[in-house]
Amino acid sequence: MPIQRSSGAEIRQLIAALGGDDNTGREAAVARLAVIGPRAVEHLLQEFPGAAAGARADMLRAMERLADPRALAPAREALTDAATPVQTAGIGVLRALMASEHTGVSRDAFDTLVAIALDRQRAAAVRLAAWEAMRDSAGDSREAVQRALADDPDPDVRQRAASPGHTAPDVDDVWRNALDGRLPASPTLLKSALAAYAGAARLTELQKLVDRIRAQEQEEADAAVREAWRVVRGAVHQALAARNSRLALYDLRESLLASDRLPVAFLAAIEEIGDATCLDTIAAAYDASSRSGDTWLRQHLASAFRAIVQREALTRRHTALKRALARWPEATAELMGR
Repeated sequence: MPIQRSSGAEIRQLIAALGGDDNTGREAAVARLAVIGPRAVEHLLQEFPGAAAGARADMLRAMERLADPRALAPAREALTDAATPVQTAGIGVLRALMASEHTGVSRDAFDTLVAIALDRQRAAAVRLAAWEAMRDSAGDSREAVQRALADDPDPDVRQRAASPGHTAPDVDDVWRNALDGRLPASPTLLKSALAAYAGAARLTELQKLVDRIRAQEQEEADAAVREAWRVVRGAVHQALAARNSRLALYDLRESLLASDRLPVAFLAAIEEIGDATCLDTIAAAYDASSRSGDTWLRQHLASAFRAIVQREALTRRHTALKRALARWPEATAELMGR
């Protein structure tokens, strides 16, 4: 069954949530816009110039995840903004665009980062963000920038440029190793590789990556690191959902029953590509959330449940809804609006 496209009204509603006081709502909106994909870019581009600083930074974070070549212009515009968070968010977009398959876009993104890193009139935080964004790239240009920064008058810039640890694993190697079953020690490295390669990866490769990351989570003793791996797994689900793939839907269903709150990427993905087989699990998770009092989770579960029912045109006579009503009568009735 074809998956229903998100409407412009929904996208505008998500953009309206950006820059607000509700941090959870903002993160959810950014994640949802990333799942919607290129359809959201045109709206983001239209709203970006007149938005407040906080909203502009959030829009750029959504564009970073999308890595659409059209985001090059607003990313450059962000570098003239008075607000440092907007500038650093623009740098995040440029970092993502360095991996663009469009040679002109990747070159311009890199050249812009070089110019920012070497601009001594800018705040050190912004310059260092640009250096961090480009320092793992290969080539003589990066080495020339590092030599220039090593003699910079700003002591913080000099220290960071000269410090060891600038030999991070090549993102290509990280990605190839992950596809071969060898995950990096740091989830952050895989997250960067995913941002660069997920759009062109085979769907079966992404599905296998979901399984490998989940196995890594289960073996990880440190709760913070385990959560970081879970965030990366959610990003893989977003990449699959953005391409309308249900290959790893089984993992989304199973993850809903986890005792820990899931990153919003999981919920955004299941709302985008979930089917009737998910309804029973969503109802179970909704029932559990009613006892925990987790309003945030309940709202997202309800949104996913109703999106699936509407997308697949399900009625109470459908087997999936009958099963959910039999097992979780109160939760399912509430989800269906009684």
